[in-house]
Amino acid sequence: MDCLLDALSDVLRVVRLTGGVFLDAQFSAPWCVTARVAPEDCRPFLETPQHVIAYHCVVSGSLFLQTGTDAPIELRAGEVVLLPRNDSHRLGSTLEIPPVSADELVQPPHDGGLARIVHGGGGESARIVCGFLGSDAPFNPLVATLPKVLKLDLRRSYSGTWIESSFQLAANEISAGRVGSVTLISKLSELLFIEAVRQYVEELPVEQRGWLAALRDPIVGRALGLLHSRHNEAWTAEGLARDVGLSRSAFADRFTALIGQPPMQYLALWRMQVAATRLREGRGSVSQVAFDVGYESEAAFNRAFKRQFGVPPATWRRQSR
Repeated sequence: MDCLLDALSDVLRVVRLTGGVFLDAQFSAPWCVTARVAPEDCRPFLETPQHVIAYHCVVSGSLFLQTGTDAPIELRAGEVVLLPRNDSHRLGSTLEIPPVSADELVQPPHDGGLARIVHGGGGESARIVCGFLGSDAPFNPLVATLPKVLKLDLRRSYSGTWIESSFQLAANEISAGRVGSVTLISKLSELLFIEAVRQYVEELPVEQRGWLAALRDPIVGRALGLLHSRHNEAWTAEGLARDVGLSRSAFADRFTALIGQPPMQYLALWRMQVAATRLREGRGSVSQVAFDVGYESEAAFNRAFKRQFGVPPATWRRQSR
């Protein structure tokens, strides 16, 4: 689990998820809505995120959630549902009635508070707070391995209980127009995500594939640790295989089977994410960043960066600011 948390922290630090809350919704049965987080919902926390993870925190009552034709999931007070790929979904006291678009029900915020929804037939009530985590990184090995829906029970652990109480307090203050809690909500959103991932990993079956499952593998997990902690080294597949104690072919097959791509391709993508973070934070010139992530030639770095992000690193830095 220490290996998991170290690698998870590394990915979150580089990918930099920014969280926020944009909606306080009060429903009464019967009700059913369709929803999906739009880029404008992420303002003022994040301008135009490339990736959005939507989430709903159930403050009181209960409801059902369904993505596509998947089986509905029941949610109760103290539970959170995260949608790592921001899929369109339905929420309701029942999913058997025609849904209404949540966008049509939103009331604009007043005095710096949250946008609101008050909707339903007057029966049993449910309150949810809706938020997001956004990132401008195109490659996120963590999100890529998560399911479409993550259900988190905040009352399963001490940290979850603390997050739940703090989250409710901060959301109430924002709803009342006390904007000082915006930063706190952002950090709590990140903690929600980490807690959800932690609970998800605890329940992974042994045969599971993907980045998180690979961290539990003694060979591939060690290789990921080496690539993340020493990403600027001149790694080769042969050298990496030797350091983890396998032949090149056996290691490449094992890594690719779990991660879904060869080790050097994974390293190239990860270097680009580290480079983007350093460029965005203004840490050094383009040539210094290129060297720091393992490129001996600035020209080669520029070509690789443009392939990944669509623009040269200097242009990307100006745009990200």
